[in-house]
Amino acid sequence: MVTIRKARRDDLSAIVAMLADDALGLAREVVSDPVDRRYVEAFEAIDRDENQMLAVAVSEEGQVIGCLQVSFIPGLSRLGLWRGQIESVRVAGQARGRGIGRDMMVWAIEACRKRGCRLVQLTSDRRREDALRFYEKLGFENSHAGLKLTL
Repeated sequence: MVTIRKARRDDLSAIVAMLADDALGLAREVVSDPVDRRYVEAFEAIDRDENQMLAVAVSEEGQVIGCLQVSFIPGLSRLGLWRGQIESVRVAGQARGRGIGRDMMVWAIEACRKRGCRLVQLTSDRRREDALRFYEKLGFENSHAGLKLTL
């Protein structure tokens, strides 16, 4: 059984390790002890913002084995529709294949519904083919082209 809850500052080390636990993440994350201050500053900004939620999945043994971030975004289009944006979905390597990712996504979608969101969206790197199939199985449609500009 997995518990999903709001992340705490002391979860950061495990979260960063999961973000870095593949070829793409390894190239852009910094795993260190203590946790790099930039992660601490980002966590504090997320934690202060009522329209941001960083969540973790915790095993029965108390180990953080999953994470995701949800942004609640107000908009004018579609009659002032609120959107939930889900990002940074990760499950620890040793816990994959047990339905934890699905449980986290169902939890995040329900959190969006409770906040009044009428649309949930996400992005995933095209190279993450398994992740793309996973999201499509959950009902997400590849309906838009996503573009990014690194600054």
